[in-house]
Amino acid sequence: MKRNLEKAVKTLKQGGIVIFPSDTTFVISCRIDNDKAVGKLFKIKKRSKDKAVLVLADSLKMAQVYVENIDKDVKNKLIKKFWPGPLTIVFKANLKKVSGLIRGGGNTLGVRIPDHKISQLLIQGVGVPLLGPSANFQGEKTPFRIEDLDNDLISLVDFVLPGATNNYKKASTVIDCSVKPWKIIRKGAARIDPRILN
Repeated sequence: MKRNLEKAVKTLKQGGIVIFPSDTTFVISCRIDNDKAVGKLFKIKKRSKDKAVLVLADSLKMAQVYVENIDKDVKNKLIKKFWPGPLTIVFKANLKKVSGLIRGGGNTLGVRIPDHKISQLLIQGVGVPLLGPSANFQGEKTPFRIEDLDNDLISLVDFVLPGATNNYKKASTVIDCSVKPWKIIRKGAARIDPRILN
């Protein structure tokens, strides 16, 4: 496992595309700060350029570099309770740090801290957030197990890191905190009490 992890970190550092397991799904990933790699990932995934992608961070400290101010309510009601875990929070992005392609042309960024050792070690090893869309062609089946991965997709990436997800069998819940009241964009593995949206 150690050798595979080292290879994945090296590949990502050098601008490669890697598939690896997170707590929710298998993700197709590259580093946030390599525009060429980001463009390649969108092309491989056949993802529309107006469709933003979430990123995975290893800590709140890392996430804060890429977003505008995170208010106290978000920290107290969501981050303390659900991070690390299967909740993606959408913030206003730091436009100087996050490319327009990652943002889908908008001004927000979805961030998650995965509750998953392999994901955490990868992010720490690379030292910057990693893109975290599910490892499928746009519109195709979400891969929750390594067996669910499309061989055609595998053939297009630089490395696949084996492992297992946390068996949620659901993608992350996505909540938009760039607006008030907050808005649940996607229901998923994290259960959010709608009363906190007020």
